[in-house]
Amino acid sequence: MTHKHEKSFMLGQGVFIFVYLAVLTALEFGIALTFNSTMILVAVALVKAALVAYYYMHIYKLNAEHEGDENSYEYKSSTNRLGLWLFLVSDSFVFGGLMVMRINLLGLSHPDLSQLLGLVVTSILLISSFFMNRGETLIQNGDRKGFIVNTVITFLLGLGFLLGVVFVEWPNAIHEGIGPGSGPAGAAFFMMTGMHAFHVFTGLILLLIVMNNARRGLYDVKHYPVEAAAVYWHFVDVVWIFFYPALYLVGTVFG
Repeated sequence: MTHKHEKSFMLGQGVFIFVYLAVLTALEFGIALTFNSTMILVAVALVKAALVAYYYMHIYKLNAEHEGDENSYEYKSSTNRLGLWLFLVSDSFVFGGLMVMRINLLGLSHPDLSQLLGLVVTSILLISSFFMNRGETLIQNGDRKGFIVNTVITFLLGLGFLLGVVFVEWPNAIHEGIGPGSGPAGAAFFMMTGMHAFHVFTGLILLLIVMNNARRGLYDVKHYPVEAAAVYWHFVDVVWIFFYPALYLVGTVFG
């Protein structure tokens, strides 16, 4: 009974966090269309990133202590978790450098991109994080089939995001005169979205790997690899939480 209650609580928590993220995304979109306050947009992005990092990426687990045998699965998982976060911190410097480049090139302005397309691809990525969190919760509670179903949905949404950026947003930007070599706006847009798209692509590969392993029953007891893939996927989401306002919402149109 307690196990079922914990599972329901974790799934419900994922829903609540997703609702908060959706409301905040709608809020920042409305702010950009009305009075466009850069400080508020930054604050909203920080709150969204904190929600994803704490609840979806489980950053609080870094404080977990596992006493006893250093060869135990729990101890190894905790050290692997620390190693993963060190990798993500180092990777964040790449995206941080891209943000600095964007600020230096464009200041308080953004490329003249389709607001609707930006909102659509952002929504798709946020929804994919919800299903990834749901799948991770289910595998932790012994529901292999539920994990596979939700991870397939995550994969399809992530693929939709990737195709939307590369095959819809990029051609649309080029058509509007924002090309990779057209000037500061094009350089910032294609460098930032290109690097992010590469990480989404690698995340999709990780999802395929854990889906295949789950189908073979490898995570019925030891499921840290699922957590690692999920944390990486949510990290990609966190990066876009900052890239979205930086490229679509902050300030006036660059010109």
